[in-house]
Amino acid sequence: MRGGRDLSIIDQASLPSSGTAHELEGYLHGDVAVSIIVVDAPPGSGPSLHKHPYEEIFIVQEGRATFVLGDEELEVSAGQIVIGPADVPHRWVNSGTERLRQVDIHASPRFITEWLDS
Repeated sequence: MRGGRDLSIIDQASLPSSGTAHELEGYLHGDVAVSIIVVDAPPGSGPSLHKHPYEEIFIVQEGRATFVLGDEELEVSAGQIVIGPADVPHRWVNSGTERLRQVDIHASPRFITEWLDS
């Protein structure tokens, strides 16, 4: 125990998976105030346009991606961090030739997503 709280170790493979990402919702693991998505996506893949009522931070660890945030299009690569403001429509696609590995941090204990493409 540290700071009055039990430490947790979670096997990433035990988390719900979409095939290109593993998802951890904080509320399912105690009173954790954030949620994360660990992305491992092939070229050409990525989510459709959506938004959240909270900020989202994307930490690009390997590969390249094209992000759309509102009216802006951003080319990013390994070692860069993208901050998506609350309520701004966004999406990304792996625009490289290798796998895209990134960690997406949601400033919420639950995923709250409004999908905008039908």
